[in-house]
Amino acid sequence: MTTQYTNLIDKLIDLALEEDIHTGDITTESIIPESSQAIATMTAKADGVISGLNVIKTVFERFQKDIVWTPFVKDGDHVKKGDVILRIEASYPTLLRGERLSLNIFQRMSGIATETNKYVKELSDTNTQLLDTRKTAPGLRVLDKLAVKHGGGTNHRMGLYDMVMIKDNHIKMAGSITKAVEQVRQNVPAEIKIEVETTTLAEVQEALDCKVDIIMLDNMSNETMTQAVQLIGGRAKTEASGNMNIPRLKEVAATGVDFISVGALTHTVSAMDISMNIQVQ
Repeated sequence: MTTQYTNLIDKLIDLALEEDIHTGDITTESIIPESSQAIATMTAKADGVISGLNVIKTVFERFQKDIVWTPFVKDGDHVKKGDVILRIEASYPTLLRGERLSLNIFQRMSGIATETNKYVKELSDTNTQLLDTRKTAPGLRVLDKLAVKHGGGTNHRMGLYDMVMIKDNHIKMAGSITKAVEQVRQNVPAEIKIEVETTTLAEVQEALDCKVDIIMLDNMSNETMTQAVQLIGGRAKTEASGNMNIPRLKEVAATGVDFISVGALTHTVSAMDISMNIQVQ
């Protein structure tokens, strides 16, 4: 993980702790001595794929650097309902202060990883890769995309800064795909990849003539996508997008596209049920 992404995670943890604890955990501070020690275990309450272990370890370490952290699995591992995921030894107040935030992060990330893995399994016997999108929770994109990776998916661009994506509104303003690509190439370093959204075979041909890196086949029928892939003939990567779901994946992959992007991996998240139990030492 790059320094930039590590910094983003640190910032979101800072914000989340300010939101949750602010001036202090007034209940715990009133009742439980800081010196009291305890052991916490996190247990899977459903089958799924784990994601977020290092992130939630960082949460607890914000309160106590010398926690004893014992994970029994690693990110990307499959667990069954009832499996013990990890064990933490720390002060009782540390465990209580970190409990809610760590579970919120862990359950969301593992939910995304679990859902992603369902899609990946559908594509396992094809040459098509699963991509995520920018349809993530504000401020949580780095975690959402990390969870997709742990689920076996492939990360698309992180944001508006690391890859060119010329969409319909850009094309309208520029006047054509050709003009939009020309303007981008005048302003963006050559090593930055360029992707163009297309909805017709004529637009595919125009994007192909511009020698772009990736051509998005947006909301096309399977028949049109097959024709588009044949037209492109490997001269650019292809991405199928729009109304993608598990029942449709294999037939879309059969068109020969390189990638299928799915917004539902991150914008429609069902958290994985994980519990945390604390016992006094």
